[in-house]
Amino acid sequence: MLELKNISVEAEGKPVVMDVTLSVKSSDVAVLMGPNGSGKSTLVNAVMGHPHYRVTKGKVVLDGADITKLPTHEKATNGLFLSLQHTPKVGGINLATFLHKVHVARTGEESDILEYYLELRELAKTLSIPEALLDRPLTAGLSGGERKLSEILQLAVLKPKYAILDEIDSGVDVDAMKTVYAALDTVKKSGTGMLVISHHPSLLEHLRPDQVHVMNAGVLAKSGGPELATDVIKNGFCKVLECPVVETCRARKRS
Repeated sequence: MLELKNISVEAEGKPVVMDVTLSVKSSDVAVLMGPNGSGKSTLVNAVMGHPHYRVTKGKVVLDGADITKLPTHEKATNGLFLSLQHTPKVGGINLATFLHKVHVARTGEESDILEYYLELRELAKTLSIPEALLDRPLTAGLSGGERKLSEILQLAVLKPKYAILDEIDSGVDVDAMKTVYAALDTVKKSGTGMLVISHHPSLLEHLRPDQVHVMNAGVLAKSGGPELATDVIKNGFCKVLECPVVETCRARKRS
C-alpha cells in the first residue's frame, strides 16, 4: 500500500497543502480531482521530492517503509513512478536508449541493447503505441499526445509498484486516449496501484476507480467511490462541495 499520512506542503515558504491523508492499494485505482489551484499537483510533486516543494508534516509510506525523506531517484528505485502534468523537454537521448539504461541501472544486468530494443518494439505493438516513438527523443520535439504515450510506454516497461499520474489524459486526442486507458488497464492488471489526477469524463468509461478524492483549497474536502466522480462531472465542484468551493468560484467570477 502507498500511504500519504497527514501530508502538509509548503511552496516558497507558504502553506499550499494541509493534512492530506489517502492511500492506494496494489492494483487499485484512486482518482484525485479538484478545481484548478486546489493543490493536487503540488501534493504529488512534493511526494516525489520536487525541490520547489517542501513536506513540512506527515509521512509517505510505501509498503510499510517511510520514504518521505529519500531522494527522488531512491523513491523511484523503491517502486514509485510520477508522470508529470507538464513534461520537461529532454533531448540528446532517444526513448529506447533511455529505457535500456534504466533497465541496466535497476537490474544490474548488462542486457544486449538490440535484444532489449526488439522487446520494447513488441511491447509497444501490444499496447498499440507507435513503435517510432522508441527512436524519437525522450520528450523534446514531441507533441503533447506523443509525450503522454511515451510516458505510458515507460510506465509499462518499468512496472512500478505505484504510479502517480498527473493528468495523463491532458492534451491527448480521442484515439490516443483509448490507447492510454487500455495501457493503464494492462499495467493495473500487473499489480501496479495508481493515483490518477484527472478531470476527463471518459476516465469513468475506461478506468473505473476504486476510490475518488476531491481537493479544494489545499485540503482533502471529500472522498467516496466512483459515484463521487460522476457527481463532479455532472454537477461541477461548486455544487458537490457546497460552501467551501462556491465562495472560491464566486470570487473568481468577480475577479
